[in-house]
Amino acid sequence: MATVVITGANRGIGLEFVKQYIAKGNKVIALCRNSSDELNQTGAQVIDKVDVSNPECLEKCLPALGDISIDLLINNAGVLADESLDNFNTATIEYQFRVNALGPVLVTQLLSKQLNAGAKVALITSRMGSVEDNTSGGRYGYRMSKAALNIAGVSLAHDLKAQGVAVALLHPGYVQTEMVNYGGDISATESVTRLVQRIEELNLSNSGSFWHSNGEILPW
Repeated sequence: MATVVITGANRGIGLEFVKQYIAKGNKVIALCRNSSDELNQTGAQVIDKVDVSNPECLEKCLPALGDISIDLLINNAGVLADESLDNFNTATIEYQFRVNALGPVLVTQLLSKQLNAGAKVALITSRMGSVEDNTSGGRYGYRMSKAALNIAGVSLAHDLKAQGVAVALLHPGYVQTEMVNYGGDISATESVTRLVQRIEELNLSNSGSFWHSNGEILPW
């Protein structure tokens, strides 16, 4: 039985991760700002009031996991806003950086000593953080924050390798969740089933790779 820690676990992709890893017989610790009835019914250990945008909150909350050895850390929490040159908002851009880029790195840093040798870290990123794949512009905060997460993920892959910990950067696909008003083209169940397979394939030799949930290697 592995111990799996998941951020942003109260809904969408995070909740589906909880369900699938519970179904596989693992111990799941679900971190979120506010829990949900559905999450509470999964059998996961829920720790709420965890705000990944707030470093002081993380430094206060994560010590609650101090005696737990972690086999898999899934940094899933994320936010999406829609800025354009004509509708620019520095506040939403900065907030996306705190949640999407700084938050996952800080969570990983604070829990790094609890990662077992052979443990894995999954960063749920987006192909919208790819420079080469950007063919439409806009979405400044989301694109920049996910690009920042991608480069941070590569650094984490290097820095954690000596500890025997592998890191994956994973694009879930365009998923039917509340974040996109359920306008995606695949369900959270299908996306997470694919993502779990990518995590199973993760090892030290492919650590730091940027994968689509379907197994495609994405361009930087």
